[in-house]
Parts: sequence; structure tokens; C-alpha cells
Amino acid sequence: MSNRTATVERSTLETQIQVTVDLDGSGDSSFYTDIPFLEHMLEQVARHGLIDMKVKADGDLHIDAHHTVEDIGITLGQAFAKALGDKRGINRYGHAYVPLDEALSRVVIDFSGRPGLEFHADFPSSTIGEFDTELFYEFFQGFTNHAGATLHIDAIRGRNSHHIAETIFKAFGRALRMAMTADLRMGEQLPSTKGAL
Repeated sequence: MSNRTATVERSTLETQIQVTVDLDGSGDSSFYTDIPFLEHMLEQVARHGLIDMKVKADGDLHIDAHHTVEDIGITLGQAFAKALGDKRGINRYGHAYVPLDEALSRVVIDFSGRPGLEFHADFPSSTIGEFDTELFYEFFQGFTNHAGATLHIDAIRGRNSHHIAETIFKAFGRALRMAMTADLRMGEQLPSTKGAL
């Protein structure tokens, strides 16, 4: 596999985002978003996915975090799509179950080229600190649309919203890692009978 890195910039009237990823990294990350809880979650993705990740975001947080969180998801999805290239030789599919105390979540991903999100998570509280839990859906919707991935997220159980969110993002990182890893038996073949993903 070639060097799987990418830098993507997205600039709108609402946000200016820059994302850099190395899919074959060691889990190093740095974030400058002014959204501390999202940074905490993205750090989980980087560490458990062994993805080097840098995210810089300047958004209209004086309104709320919606545009910035969604646009980070979009830009991160674009960076993954660019870094994966034609997807030859990867597992393509990934899944993970992750527990944290009473919480348990499952994430399943397919880098199918067809965006689709099934997000099933009920958070006991509407906010975690100052972070609106509704925005998790917007983040993952932005990611799937622009990574060209099918993503199923199920928070199976949990009583603490922080724990539920953390299990989702850790499982997302682990599922990404599995899906992006080279399949040695696949070699340089495309993991599809259609000839394109």
C-alpha cells in the first residue's frame, strides 16, 4: 500500500476546517477546535484506531457548535476518502464492541463507496458538559457522506452519557482500524466483485 496520508481544508462562511490524517500512524493527535468534549472523543478515535490526526477548526461557536461539529465530520470523511485512495488490499469491513463500566456500544463500518448511517443511541442527558449530544449524529452523518462509508452505530446499553459517547468513539476507532488494515490474502485486489468502490 502507498503512503496513506491526506490533508483537506474546508472553508465556508460558517467554518474554516483543516484536517490531516495518517492512516498508518501510531495514534498521535492534536486538536484546536474550542470544543473540548469533541476533542476528547476524537482523541479516542486516533488512539484506538492508530491514526495520526490533526484537526484545526475555527467556527461560528458564538451561535452554537452545530456547524463546526458537522463540518469537522465532513472534512474528516473527505480526508479518509483521499487517504484510502482506490481501497485496494484493505479489509473494507470493520467492527468493534467496546465497554466502559455499564455502557456498551457496537460500531460496524463498510468502506463501500455508498454513504449510509444508522445511528441508534439514546443519551440520558441532552448535554455532556457544554456539548449537545444531538451533535454526535451530525458528526457521523457528515463523516459517512464524505468518506463514502456505510456506518452502523448501536449504543447497546448505558446509564451515563459520557460513558455511552466514549464507547461509541472508541468502537469507531477500532472498527476503522480493522477496515483500513491490509488484508494479506487480498494482496492488491479490490475487495469487491464490482471492480470499483
